[in-house]
Amino acid sequence: MLLKKQGFPEEGELVLCTVTSVQFHSVQVDLDEYGKSGLIHISEVSPGRIRNIRDFVREGKKVVCKALRINQEKGYIDLSLRRVNESEKTKKIDYIKREQNAEKIVEIAAKKLGIKTEDLYNQISEKVMEKYLSLHEYFEKVVQDDKLLESLGIDSKYLGIVAESIKQRMKPPEVEISGNLKVSLFAPDGIAIIKDSLAKAEQATKGRIKIAYLGSGLYRFTLKAPDYKEAEKLMKGATDTAIGIISKHEGQSEFTRT
Repeated sequence: MLLKKQGFPEEGELVLCTVTSVQFHSVQVDLDEYGKSGLIHISEVSPGRIRNIRDFVREGKKVVCKALRINQEKGYIDLSLRRVNESEKTKKIDYIKREQNAEKIVEIAAKKLGIKTEDLYNQISEKVMEKYLSLHEYFEKVVQDDKLLESLGIDSKYLGIVAESIKQRMKPPEVEISGNLKVSLFAPDGIAIIKDSLAKAEQATKGRIKIAYLGSGLYRFTLKAPDYKEAEKLMKGATDTAIGIISKHEGQSEFTRT
């Protein structure tokens, strides 16, 4: 990983570690993000009695630990493996994977520019980390507005290649909302009217909404958009269109968000 944090982790912070040595009563690890080493006492490897510590950890294994005690003067970092629950582990691993994807983007851009990946990464991350929690979070913003790159102050001849590399590997973030439309219509050509209302609803969102029949006059509306404000606006336009057509033919319809 190119991501390197300064100083020491805070107590309670989750850190990604690589096991370097397994002893009878302890485990030595390297903290990947900090470039420092730490110790996991056998009592912090797993709850309950441990007969063989190697049943839980081996050299080279990546583990997510929680920082327990930090002594900066002596350089000691005591860690716990057993105090990290599955939710915390998943969240940390997802964060690391996103950062690795961001680093891959920098690597691709650097290769196109004919410069060292580390040099380009340092130029970008130095400015980004002042305002954002991660490089990946910043790249997500760039996907929506590549003018953000101009504020970094990096060499202008790099901007186009970096923006292109970001957009090649990242899609704009989306939110998804859904709801059910209940329709009751007794007109002789009721089926045709309902089909027309649903088609018009799709047209109102320019095809961005998906409609599925659930049975008994119930239809599921699912819509994706860059943010909730736009998603709600599009959903309202679609449902108002469908409900309006049904009402004109003396039918009844009700939309419920799910």
